[in-house]
Amino acid sequence: MDALDSLLAGFVTALTLTNLMWSLVGVTLGTLIGILPGIGPALTIALLLPVTAKLDATGAFIMFAGLYYGAMYGSSTTSILLNTPGETGSIITALEGNKMARRGRGAAALATAAIGSFIAGTIGTVLLTFLAPVFVKLALRFGPAEYFALMVFAFTAASALLGSSMARGVASLILGLVIGLVGIDVLTGQTRLSFGVPALLDGIDIVVVAVGLFAVGEALHIASRPDLRDTEISAVKGSLWMTREDWRRSWKPWLRGTGLGFPFGVLPAGGTEIPTFLSYFLEKKLSKRPEEFGQGAIEGVAGPEAANNAAVAGVLVPLLTLGLPTSATAAILLVAFQQYGLQPGPLLFTGSSSLVWGLIASLYIGNVMLLVLNLPLVGLWVRLLAIPGPLLYGGILVFSTVGVYSLNRSTVDLLLLYLLGLLGFVMRRYDFPIAPCVIGLILGPMMEQQFRRALQISQGDWSVFITHPLSLAFLVLAVLVFLTPFVLRMLERRLAARAASDVPR
Repeated sequence: MDALDSLLAGFVTALTLTNLMWSLVGVTLGTLIGILPGIGPALTIALLLPVTAKLDATGAFIMFAGLYYGAMYGSSTTSILLNTPGETGSIITALEGNKMARRGRGAAALATAAIGSFIAGTIGTVLLTFLAPVFVKLALRFGPAEYFALMVFAFTAASALLGSSMARGVASLILGLVIGLVGIDVLTGQTRLSFGVPALLDGIDIVVVAVGLFAVGEALHIASRPDLRDTEISAVKGSLWMTREDWRRSWKPWLRGTGLGFPFGVLPAGGTEIPTFLSYFLEKKLSKRPEEFGQGAIEGVAGPEAANNAAVAGVLVPLLTLGLPTSATAAILLVAFQQYGLQPGPLLFTGSSSLVWGLIASLYIGNVMLLVLNLPLVGLWVRLLAIPGPLLYGGILVFSTVGVYSLNRSTVDLLLLYLLGLLGFVMRRYDFPIAPCVIGLILGPMMEQQFRRALQISQGDWSVFITHPLSLAFLVLAVLVFLTPFVLRMLERRLAARAASDVPR
C-alpha cells in the first residue's frame, strides 16, 4: 500500500499543467528523434543538459522520461516504413515490419507496434512501481559466469536469424564479432584492430554500424537496382486500423514480449537488443504460420516492439533504486541527476520522493499521450511510402550523415558510416543476412568480457560455469535451443520416410 499511496501522490505532481506540458514536449520530441536514424535519446538528453540546467528538476526528468519512451515509439516507424531502424532496439522490427509495408500493410504494422508499445510500457511501469526491489535482488545475483551463460543462450537463440543459407549467416555473424573487437581491450588495455587510428580506440559505435548497414546499405542497394528503384511500394489496402485477425495474432506476442523485455532491462548490460532478438525467435518457434516469417509476419513486429518498450521501463529500476545505469541513456540520466545534486539510490525515494514518484506517474501519462499521438498519425506515417524513391533515399542518406556526425563530430565516423554502407550494399547484393552481423557486434564483446572475468575470479577453474545454478540453467537452455532444429529436421525426415514407405505401390 505504501507504493500505491506514493504513486497517487506522484500523480498529483505529474498532473500539474506545467508537468503535463513537459511530458507532452518530451514524448513529441522523442517520437521525432526516434524517427531520425542515428539520433537517439542518449544523444538528445545529453544535448539538452545545458539547456535544462536551470529548469525545475521534476519537470526536466518528466521531459527526459517522455523523450526516452517516445524514442522507442518513433524508432519503429522508420524500421517498418523505410527499413531504417532509428534505434538498435528496432533492428528486429525491420525484418518483418518492412515486409508488411511492402505488401501494403504498413498501417497494420505501425498500429501493432504502437499498441504493443503502449501495453508493454504500461505493464513495465506497473512492474517498476511495485516490483523494483525484487528485480534488483535478482540482478544482484548475476556474476560474470551467469552473464556469460546468458550471452551464450542469446547467441543460440539468434541462430534463428541466420537466414536461408547457414554458411552466409555464420559469415555475417563472424563479421559482426570482428567489428566488435575493434578498440581497447578493457581487461588488458591492449589495442585491437585500430590500425593506429585514435578514433577507433573506443571501438565502432553501434549506431554507426546499424545506420551504415541498414540505412546507407539499403539506399545504395535501391539506387543500384532499377527494378527495385522503379517499382512502387504497394498502396495501403483496407482500413488504417488492425483487423480482428491482426488483434488475435498480436495480443499474445505483446504479453510475451513484455515478459522478456522487462527483466532484461533490469539486468546490467541487458539492453533492448537481446530481448528483441529472443522475442522474434520465440514468436517464430510458437507461430502456427512459421512460413510467414521473412515475408511479413505480424507477430514478428508485435513481440519485439513490446520487448523493446518493456526493457525501457526495466532500465529505470536499477537506475532509480541503486544508481546503476544499464544503458547509454540511463548513464546520461545519471549525469542529469548529478547535475541537480541528486544521487539515485534508496535515499532518493525518501529525500526526493516527490520527484521520483512524479517521474514514475508521468510514465503512465506519457504512454497514453504516445498512443493518442501515434495512432491517429498512422495515416501520415504511411504517406512516407508515397515519396518518390530518389527523394526518399536521398533524404535517408542526409539524415544518416547528419545524425552520425552529431554523435562525436568525427569525420572518421562518417568514413566508417559509408564504408559500412558499402558493406551492407554488398551483403544485400549477394544475399548475406544483415541481422547476424549486428548480433555478433552487440553480444560478442559482452560475452568475451564476462567469460574472462569469470575465469579470473575462479583462478582459471572452468567448472565455474556449471557449478553456479543460474549459469548452468542458461547453458542447458542454450544446448536445447541449438539442438532443437536438428532434432526437428531428423523427425521430419523420419516421418517423411515412413509416409513414403506406407504409400501402396
